Amino acid sequence: MEIVYPPVVGIAKTMFRVLDLKIQVDGAHHIPAAGGAVLASNHVSYLDFIFCGLGAQPAKRLVRFMAKKSVFDHKVSGPLMRGMRHIPVDRKAGNAAFHEAETALKKGEVIGVFPEATISESFTVKALKSGAARLARAAAVPLIPMAVWGPHRLWTKGHKKDLTRRHIPVIIKIGDPIPEREGSTTESMTTELHERLTTLLDEAQQAYPEQPGGPDDRWWLPAHLGGTAPRPEDIGDPARRPA
Repeated sequence: MEIVYPPVVGIAKTMFRVLDLKIQVDGAHHIPAAGGAVLASNHVSYLDFIFCGLGAQPAKRLVRFMAKKSVFDHKVSGPLMRGMRHIPVDRKAGNAAFHEAETALKKGEVIGVFPEATISESFTVKALKSGAARLARAAAVPLIPMAVWGPHRLWTKGHKKDLTRRHIPVIIKIGDPIPEREGSTTESMTTELHERLTTLLDEAQQAYPEQPGGPDDRWWLPAHLGGTAPRPEDIGDPARRPA
């Protein structure tokens, strides 16, 4: 019985309405109405898990996210994270989190993963960890790519938090599941996941209905779109080729 998660979803939706966020979800039909699945998203903000979870709402699914253990140790967020049955990841003992997520997948849960591991300050798709693909293969469930664009304007790494901004557009794009073909490996599926995430993110960025309000507002655009975010090669991430 879900006691904590539904009220938290309700509070989030109320917040979205108060801020009049312009949220667009594309491809929600790719999330199965039943059965396990790994939902793998890009990572541009501290709010991404909220919007990834929102993307699964049309399918009436609650996403269990894998998150760093320190979030569970916090006196406020910890009880909420445990109540929503998210999965703590202790990087010193990562196998325990992997097995917990695998068990949840086999029981029919949707597990949310951010395979970049950290927020991308370039607002492009960083090199990916292989955990999402390994989980999907181990549990024999779909690996579903998702891109989120827009929440970074509210709260992201290296920029001042502003959770009172109104009318910010947010685009959530969910792609076709990545099949485990004959001869597939964890590495090949991770490579395909990176390609799919990059395509989805590019589509979301191109479809985004707003542009920066001036030179000082170009920080939230990636460099290859004329923004002032650092280029991937300038922060040691060669995964996204420079434009």
